[in-house]
Amino acid sequence: MAYAYDDQNIFAKILRGEIPNRTVMETEHSLAFEDISPRAPQHVLVIPKGPYVTYDHFAAEASDAEILDYTRTVAKVAQQMGVTPDAGAGYRMLSNAGPDGHQEVPHLHIHIFAGTYLGEMIDVPAAQ
Repeated sequence: MAYAYDDQNIFAKILRGEIPNRTVMETEHSLAFEDISPRAPQHVLVIPKGPYVTYDHFAAEASDAEILDYTRTVAKVAQQMGVTPDAGAGYRMLSNAGPDGHQEVPHLHIHIFAGTYLGEMIDVPAAQ
């Protein structure tokens, strides 16, 4: 499937420096920053710097260097936050994709939620 990347989305603007952010970590291919509307005491977003819409788009088209950098950045951010299960109580990682996944920004991003008990996975209405 071909993905059309919108270079006017908020994360593209953050990457270009048009919108400020509270950077947690930056690498050659990734940027992690605090969510402006946190849903948990600790809520960080990790985005690739490349124009990828969803995780499947990224996994199919990103270079090996981008994939490695992004994956390692997620791990380093969780460690820096002090929430990995060996150091803290754990975290939840979430990436929404498409309308049914309630993706609000058409740029791949992973949420890292932590700092409190996050409850069960998700509540989904029963199939009709």
